[in-house]
Amino acid sequence: MSRFPFSDPRTLPVNVIGALDFDERKGALAPRRLPAWTRPQVPQMMDVMVRMPSGVRLAFRTDSPAVTLTVNSTRMVTPPAAPRPVVFDLVANGRLMSHACDAGSALLLNPAKPGEFELQRGEPYDVTFELGVGKKECELWLPQNCFIELHALCVEDGAQLEAYEPGGPAWAHYGSSISHCMEADQPTGTWPAVAARRSGARLQSFGVGGQCHLDPFVARTIRDLAPDCISIKVGINVVNLDSMRERVFQPLLHGFVDTLRERCPNTPILLVSPIFCPSAETNPGPTRPDGNGQFRTFERAPEFADGALTLQRIRTLLEETVDARSDPNLHYLDGLRLFGADDAGDLPDALHPNPAGYRRMGERFSSLVFGPGGAFHELTPDVTGEGHP
Repeated sequence: MSRFPFSDPRTLPVNVIGALDFDERKGALAPRRLPAWTRPQVPQMMDVMVRMPSGVRLAFRTDSPAVTLTVNSTRMVTPPAAPRPVVFDLVANGRLMSHACDAGSALLLNPAKPGEFELQRGEPYDVTFELGVGKKECELWLPQNCFIELHALCVEDGAQLEAYEPGGPAWAHYGSSISHCMEADQPTGTWPAVAARRSGARLQSFGVGGQCHLDPFVARTIRDLAPDCISIKVGINVVNLDSMRERVFQPLLHGFVDTLRERCPNTPILLVSPIFCPSAETNPGPTRPDGNGQFRTFERAPEFADGALTLQRIRTLLEETVDARSDPNLHYLDGLRLFGADDAGDLPDALHPNPAGYRRMGERFSSLVFGPGGAFHELTPDVTGEGHP
């Protein structure tokens, strides 16, 4: 086998799509989804989510009959809950293969003492995909629900390995845990990945669990990438963390769009409101898990609720923002069209969809946004209402 180590991002024979920076770890690279200049500005919990590679994949061409990725993964586990599976997906010439792993490291969180944890360090392990004969264009999707260290990519001796740049419009998506999709059963099962694969778009995911608060450094990052289309799915974190009131929310939203328009004056931008969340529809946050694993918005005294936001109010403000700007390339999508009250059976914790719910969201987004009449359809004219398989 010929081994290509991930020791220097500048010499990699693969294209690491979705990673804008790396942590260097003893001959390995750990991808990050925000650029290096943002590090001093990123809050600690957001930094945790940025280091989970939702939407990150390795793109390469090879004629090797098999490829092996040497990695170490670190899962966050809150006992007594079972750890989520670590799944790698490889798409070779459109054919999807999956590989589930139970190895690697674990970060054991103490539910009784937030912030306290124990690291159980595991060893790097191999993930092998059998590709068969012939030359393949491959995208190897990394797990969205853990930290990943990339050690090496191996191919058969004498086989070719070169970086590959997939086609299609570049799509940057910014959102919360419902765009990060930790609960998805595989990396191509996150709803943005489902929508991107069905539509032929090149996804750059800024889905960051609990951390979608219209941060200016995220706006500047997306602006500087100058993608072909941009979607912003905002609101659930604002309500659930009670991070801002109405007085602040709408000006911040305008400022976020203003920043994007500095380098993307005519780029289609889509504002997407929150999906259905039963306890926060008409009650302002904060929202917390109860003792039964369900997220609940707790009552507060009326004198402390002045200007506090509910999901219904967020949806109104997003639509008003689009109307107020008179921008023909700024659009609005009601998140209830992606996942509404009729879908609540796929909301096991009353906040996050299950794998089936995420897939349905991706299929609907593809049809509504990339399909005929959608905000991004001019970029993907071949997409029908049914999308691509």
